[in-house]
Amino acid sequence: MQTILWVLGKTNNGEFHAMVEGYKKRIQKYHRFDIETIPDLRNKGKISIGLQKEKEGELIMARLKQTDYLVLLDETGKQMSSTGFSNFINAKRMGSQKRLIFLVGGAFGFSKSVYLRANEKISLSKMTFSHQMVRLFFVEQLYRANTILNNEPYHHK
Repeated sequence: MQTILWVLGKTNNGEFHAMVEGYKKRIQKYHRFDIETIPDLRNKGKISIGLQKEKEGELIMARLKQTDYLVLLDETGKQMSSTGFSNFINAKRMGSQKRLIFLVGGAFGFSKSVYLRANEKISLSKMTFSHQMVRLFFVEQLYRANTILNNEPYHHK
C-alpha cells in the first residue's frame, strides 16, 4: 500500500519544507510514502469562499481513483492518541486499498463533494494550526506510528 499526503498549495517557508522532507525520508524506510502538492487556484482572492472550495474540490476529485481510501485532516474529525493512530495505520495496511490518501485542505476547508467522498476524517487537535504546521505535525505522527509498529524507542509511553 502506498501512503500519500496531499496538500493544497506550496509552502513558502524553507524551514518547514526541510523538516517535512526530513520526516518524509524517515517514513520511506518503512513503506512507500509521498507528498503531492495540488496547485493553488489562480486569482483565488477574487472569488467567493464557496466558489474557492468548489474549485479546490474539483481539483481533488479529479485526482482521486475509485479505489483510493481518502482521509481528511479536518478539525471535525476523530481524535486519537499516537498509539491509536499507529493502530489505524496498521489496520489500513492490512486492508485491500492500494492508496491511502491523507488530505490537508485549503484555508476554508473542503467542498461538500470532498466531504461526501471521504472515507474518514481525523483531527490532529482541537486547536487550529497553519497548513504548514499541519503538514509537519502529520508527517511526524506518521513517522511516530511507524516506530511504534516496529517497537522502536522513538515513542515513549
